[in-house]
Amino acid sequence: MPRRARLALPNIPLHLIQRGNNRQACFFSDEDYRFYLDWLAEHAGKTGCQVHAYVLMTNHVHLLLSAETAQAAGALMKALGQRYVQYVNRTYRRSGTLWEGRFRSCLTQDETYLLACQRYIELNPVRAGMVAQPADYRWSSYRANAQGEADGLVRPHSLYTALGAEAMSRQATYRELFRYELEPGLVDEIRRATNGNFALGDARFAAQISVALGRRVTPGQSGRPRKSPAPAREDLLTQQT
Repeated sequence: MPRRARLALPNIPLHLIQRGNNRQACFFSDEDYRFYLDWLAEHAGKTGCQVHAYVLMTNHVHLLLSAETAQAAGALMKALGQRYVQYVNRTYRRSGTLWEGRFRSCLTQDETYLLACQRYIELNPVRAGMVAQPADYRWSSYRANAQGEADGLVRPHSLYTALGAEAMSRQATYRELFRYELEPGLVDEIRRATNGNFALGDARFAAQISVALGRRVTPGQSGRPRKSPAPAREDLLTQQT
C-alpha cells in the first residue's frame, strides 16, 4: 500500500517530529546539538523555511515552521538529515541509519493552535522530567521566545509578535502562557494530528485544507472531499498569510 503524501501548503505552519531509529539517541554530546542547530539554520535559509519554535530531545526533534513552498520542509529535512547522519557516522565511527524513516507532521491552524503548539514543543523537556522549567533546557527556542535570548534560528510568527508592541511585553505575555500545563486533551490532539499526518485545527480549517489538497485530512473520513462551502486554495492562502 503506497504511503500517503504529507500535508503541505505554502505559508501554513507545520509541526513536525523526526525520531531516532527505534527511538534510540540522536545526540551524544553538546557539540552534536550545536552542529545540528547551525545546520538547521543554514538549510532553513536555503530552502525558504522559517522556524518559529524547536526542541532537540535526546532521541527526537520537534520543529514548528512555515515554508515558502509545499516542498520546502521536505527539502530541509532531507538535506539536514543526510548531513547530520554523515557527521554522526564519521564522528562516532558508526554506520547505518540514524533516523526513523520519514518525519511526521501536521499542518497547523495558526489563530487557534500555533501558540499552543509552541508551548507543546518547548514544554517537552518538562513533560519528560528532564527539567523543572522550560528555561532550564538549553536546546529549545524557549529562551529566545520567552526571555529574548539571541537565537539566529528563530523567526517569530506574526501571532507571536502580536502578543505585545515591544519585545519585553511580548516575552512577558508569552511567559504567562507557560504558567499552566497544557491540557491533556490538547496534548493528545497535537500528537494524534502529527503522527497521523492530519490537519490540526477546527472543522472549518480542516475543510479548507481538504479542498485545497483534494484529499482526506482528518481521521475517519473516506473518499475525496466534497467541494461545497469551503474556499478555493487561493482564498485559503490569503487567509493564512
